[in-house]
Amino acid sequence: RALGIDVPALCHLDGCTPNTSCLCCVVRVNGARRLVPSCATIAIEGMAVDSQTPEIIAARKMALELLLADHAGDCRGPCQNTCPARMDIPLMIRHIDAGRLPEALIVVKEHIALPATLGRICPELCEKGCRRAQVDAPVSICQLKRFVADTDLAHGVEKAWLPPCQPATGKHIAIVGTGPAGLAAAWYLLQRGHACTLYDDRDEPGGNLRYAIAPEKLPRDVLDAEIALVQRLGAQFIMKTRIGRDISIADLRKAHDAVLIAVGEVDPAKSAALGLAMMGKGLKTDKRTMFTPLEGVFAAGAAVTPYRYAVRAVGDGRNAALSIDEYLRGQVRHDESQFSVRLGVMSQAEMATLVLNKPDSPRQGGVAGPEGLSPSHAAIESSRCLHCDCGKLDDCLLREYSILYNASPATYKMERRTFTRTQSHPLVLYEEGKCIQCGLCVQIAGRADERLGLTMIGRGFAVRVGVPFEGEMAQALEKAAADCARACPTGALVLRSDVERRV
Repeated sequence: RALGIDVPALCHLDGCTPNTSCLCCVVRVNGARRLVPSCATIAIEGMAVDSQTPEIIAARKMALELLLADHAGDCRGPCQNTCPARMDIPLMIRHIDAGRLPEALIVVKEHIALPATLGRICPELCEKGCRRAQVDAPVSICQLKRFVADTDLAHGVEKAWLPPCQPATGKHIAIVGTGPAGLAAAWYLLQRGHACTLYDDRDEPGGNLRYAIAPEKLPRDVLDAEIALVQRLGAQFIMKTRIGRDISIADLRKAHDAVLIAVGEVDPAKSAALGLAMMGKGLKTDKRTMFTPLEGVFAAGAAVTPYRYAVRAVGDGRNAALSIDEYLRGQVRHDESQFSVRLGVMSQAEMATLVLNKPDSPRQGGVAGPEGLSPSHAAIESSRCLHCDCGKLDDCLLREYSILYNASPATYKMERRTFTRTQSHPLVLYEEGKCIQCGLCVQIAGRADERLGLTMIGRGFAVRVGVPFEGEMAQALEKAAADCARACPTGALVLRSDVERRV
């Protein structure tokens, strides 16, 4: 590692003896046929070690996939997995619950450029994934998103929050269409230092948000305020101009460094006017890069896939912005595949474990009038979240190496372990279904001279980490609880404060 060679290891910790439980650190020594775990192999002068051959990489990937196969826990919350924009909903809710509304707004706008607008028209797709629905009713996610955005807009457009922007790159993008996809793309491109000019053939910007949704459902002052924020960030708007009639795509391409087509649904006549090919019901693009066959021309939103929901177009606009930024910088961005182990349907017994000690407050979304949730209702609603995402999401070694080695939780089909959550300790939570029996917590507790400590219980495949003599976790870890949680490579042991905050 000091030389920049990273050998993955989940069960290794400096100061602890090797456990060789994860077998992710295998290497080949001196050309031997058998791979060996590097954590338990002593380095000798002159030793020849192969660590990055295709066979070794495949062996590590297999080890990771076997660990993932029965991992009983969600990486991301099911709400985030079902959100078309992939917003970090659990983190937004944690901020609201703690009264950190500015931080909640930043989380929202990281993935959703028009939250006050979408909070009024969104079909609540994310709420269909909420586990709270199995108990009584899902958390009112859309109302909470709207509450955060409305609170910010109440300060007035000139005082509302704007994200920081990177230094100007000198690049300029033409965005054709001022609907949700085009506005979202501009919001994120401007933050990356690129200038944006949006073109539209109508009188006012907003696309179908303005011209297809009744003002009673989406008040125009709300839409205008969020468009004004895009303008404050630096966007220029040229209205009453039709691309393909008043200006050609070729002219736009000559005058700009990139062009994004976000005109809403297209038909053969419109695609012909744009000079772009169709594939199915939308414009032909590369699914990952959103490139059209024309150099420097991208397409997003309903122009590619006819969408019924604006939230999908907003998410698409953000993805297009990232692809255009990648193109302009000549870089390959990190794959936002949203790797996530998914627990699937939970039994009633598992749900009972999850909701233990949670408030049984009824859903507050139903009491929201035309003005949305009140601060008191928002506080109650945010407290209903079950925090079913992983408290160690951002520093879980199992997840980190699974992404690096492109490991899939679905490769090996086996019955997953039962979800459990031990909540008797004041500092940590223990989810046995995530434990890979690395034994680090056992050693750390032993070094701390815990009165009871932890131990390996059972034999063979049934072995598990537990408290001796059927004791309580609070008795087992009186001194070393925090150290054990920090050392845990999978989030089986996690600090309560991390679950509550995850910031």
